[in-house]
Amino acid sequence: MNLRIPGPTPCPPQVLEAMRKQMIDHRGKEFGQIMLQITARLKEFYQTKGDVLILTGSGTGSMEAAVANTLSPGDKVLSICNGTFGERFADIAETFGASVTRLRFELGKGAELAVVRKALEADPSIQAVTITHNETSTGVTNDLESLSAVVKGFDKFLMVDAISSMGCIKLPMDAWGCDVVLSGSQKGWMVPPGLAFVGLSQRAWDAVAKAKMPRFYWDFKKAKSNAEKGQTPWTPAVPIFYALAVSLELMAQEGLPNILARHERVGKAAREGAKSLGLTLFADERYASNTVTAINTPAGVDVDKLLAILRDEYDTILASSRGEMEVFRIGHLGFVTEEDIEKVIEALQLALMSMGVITCST
Repeated sequence: MNLRIPGPTPCPPQVLEAMRKQMIDHRGKEFGQIMLQITARLKEFYQTKGDVLILTGSGTGSMEAAVANTLSPGDKVLSICNGTFGERFADIAETFGASVTRLRFELGKGAELAVVRKALEADPSIQAVTITHNETSTGVTNDLESLSAVVKGFDKFLMVDAISSMGCIKLPMDAWGCDVVLSGSQKGWMVPPGLAFVGLSQRAWDAVAKAKMPRFYWDFKKAKSNAEKGQTPWTPAVPIFYALAVSLELMAQEGLPNILARHERVGKAAREGAKSLGLTLFADERYASNTVTAINTPAGVDVDKLLAILRDEYDTILASSRGEMEVFRIGHLGFVTEEDIEKVIEALQLALMSMGVITCST
């Protein structure tokens, strides 16, 4: 089965094999060694000298944790939204009592620097900015380096959802001045769902010290104090730690520059492959993601039927749309090669031919 959705993503055989190990004492020495090893490796991929906390939960859990630990009720937040997950970040902040202004951009487009700058100029009382680096609902990667420079120019606190970008798309946390950077195990890290990662700058810890929103399970202070002992505050997803230790070793062997270059090649292969079938891309190619490609559903095509044919007849699983967009999506992050994408394009061609959408000569 060729699983090509934005997550969960396929796992290397060595990673799956690692999870067959027997459970161990999560307060014991062996787990502590695994925890410390993983944390050090994550910091290398985050390119940070700050802390990276490991939480048992999903990417959305890390978003909630970031909000609950760094903000207080009534804090003014500018949420940059150009897709489903930007809106989710805003929803979470509102749920916890922040005063959120949503700065929306056209779906399929990247956030515009001038518009963000104008919004920050218009309201000096804004304290924090949330942004999704890679918007998986639309296949767009925002220009985080430039956006971060604008946000830091106004001395604002910056929280970044990098759930589908960290480890796949360039994001040096410290160099770009990000305060909180979030990710999840089931994306580019090549392991099953179950762990969430939170990178924190010193400014983030200063915010944690002042924050007044309630938290218990997601408490960063508890996570940090336990991590220093090689432990977690609560029972961790032990098998996913086993898996992550192996996947991070594989990633270290490949090297981050090579991983980024591979995702760039694979992203291009997905986009060019779709266009070779006469399909059109949903995202403006200036902002095209190297981890997920959103493709406009051809006129008159039942996208659910198309995805069913791909699954049942060609062993290929693609993702449906998020929200009201008429798209389907190819995930290409983590354990993926150009050959994997070639197989997706071949299957897509055959499925579209069987539906009479394209001909053999397309």
